[in-house]
Order: sequence, then structure tokens, then C-alpha cells
Amino acid sequence: MIDIALLGTGGNMPMPDRFLSSALISYKGRKILIDCGEGTQVSMRMLKWGFKSIDIILITHEHGDHVLGLPGLLSTIANSERESPITIMGPKGIEAVVRGLTVPVQYIPYGLNIIETGERDFFVYFNKEGTELREDVSDSGYFDLRISTIELDHSVPCIGYGIYVPRKPKFSVEKAISNGVPKFLWKALQDGKSVTYEGILYHPGMVLEGERRGIKLSYITDTRPIGAIIPFIKGSDIFICEGTYGHEEDHEKAVRNKHMTFSEAASLAQKGDVKQLLLTHFSPSLKNPGEYLENARNIFKNTCVAWDRLVRSIKFEES
Repeated sequence: MIDIALLGTGGNMPMPDRFLSSALISYKGRKILIDCGEGTQVSMRMLKWGFKSIDIILITHEHGDHVLGLPGLLSTIANSERESPITIMGPKGIEAVVRGLTVPVQYIPYGLNIIETGERDFFVYFNKEGTELREDVSDSGYFDLRISTIELDHSVPCIGYGIYVPRKPKFSVEKAISNGVPKFLWKALQDGKSVTYEGILYHPGMVLEGERRGIKLSYITDTRPIGAIIPFIKGSDIFICEGTYGHEEDHEKAVRNKHMTFSEAASLAQKGDVKQLLLTHFSPSLKNPGEYLENARNIFKNTCVAWDRLVRSIKFEES
């Protein structure tokens, strides 16, 4: 199971009841932050979600409403006595932005690994030392989660993110016995590790069988609804998407500013066959985004207008 918190659901400027863009994912005690607008750490404190366990920060683009919370957050993490490095990922040009934002932060006892990326997959492995990102799958074929990226259509380089959490195949006692796997090795193989014992290599495929559906989360913001988004979000359990403008009368404004309306986001959700759409990144002009909910639900019924500190959990399907 993974937990997702929408820390901030606003765009452009913070409002008294709406902070700027940010989402936090928690899985196996580790955390991934997507964007870090103003108010991010305030929402984290209100939810009582810890700071020290943030291993990865994914930035969609360099605009202030997505990054200006970063200096304060990095400073707070420093005060948590974290020592292991944090990976910050974003589009081309994000390293210079991050380096500039860290100038006021006088004390950072941990390293910052900054990755500028286009469309790629990264495989994430959790271990006692921290979190490792690789561009290839381990020899065992297993990983803790995968981060995928897609290039979007905004006024500056911008990328969307997909998070996929795999589910290991079922453990088969019969298969383990028939393959002659010593019982004391079952747990290691079930965890996706290969083990050599008395000159024999035992691998996970000797005790596991069948495929099971994992968990998929997609995060798309600050873009026009380009066709490439549809296969990228296909089958997502939760699709978090910008809905900067609620009213169709603002369509021309959305085109001009390279954002989306509620109905455009809903159309992507419908075509992408997602399970649930969470709308976010609302214009300050939307005092009550819920007033426009039907503009999305008329196209995709399972739509929710998100609010700051909304938490959702996704469980593996029963099988």
C-alpha cells in the first residue's frame, strides 16, 4: 500500500486556504515529494508526516509556484539530522535553479544528487543506507518502485511523473520443493534475491509464480492536453492532474497560458482508462473549485476536486 498527500493544490500564488503545488508519496517508510511550492512544509507539519525520510524530490519545472518552498524544506530536513543524500530530479535547467535556491540555506549536512532528465525510466531500490536510483533493473528483476517521466507542453521545459509499485508474484511451496530449494532460502528468494549455496545458484523464479497487478500513480501538471499523456497514464489507480481553469469560458486562457480546464483533464482521464482523477493546481481566480466539478464529472464520473492535505491510499488488488 502507498499513501499520497496533496500538500498544496494552488497555482500561481498562495491563498489563505490553499498552498502551492506539492504532493507527497509514502511507501515502505520512505517518501517521494513531487514539487515544492510555498507552504509545502506547513502542510507536512499539519499532517505530522516526517521530513527526514524524504529521499527523492521530483520537480516538474522551474516556475516559482513549484519550487519556492524548496529552500525552507531543505533547511528543515537539515535540522532533522539527516546525513544520507537526497536526489532531486527535474527537466533541463533544474540544477541551476536548485543551486540558486540553496544559497540562503547555510547548513546542508547531506548531499544533493541533481538529475536533469527527459523521458526515461528510473528504478528505485530501498536499502539500509538509503535509496538508490538506477536506469537498469537488478539481476533479480525486482525493484521497489519505478519512476517514469514524460515531456509536457508548457512555456518552459516541464515533465510529468509516473510512479509504479510492482507486486511480487505469489510464493509457491510446491514449486520451491520441486526445484529442491532449501527451506532456509525461501524468504530471501521470495524477497527477490538470488542466492548461491553449495555451488548452486537459486533465483526467485524457483519459488515464485504468476504475475500480479501493481500500483500506478500519475502526476501531470502545467501543460496542454497532448496525446502522449494518454498512454503514459493508462490504467492509473490515481491520476493527479492540473485543472487550472474550471469554466469552459476560460478555454482560450488555458491555451494561451499552456494549462488545462477541468473538462480537458477529465477527457484525458476517460481516454486513459484511469480509476480516479484528482484535480489540482487551481487558479487563484477559482475561489471554490468544487463549483465546477460537474464540468469534469460529465466526462469522467470518478473525479474529485482535491484540497490541501487530502490523503489517499492505494492498496494492492486482492488476487
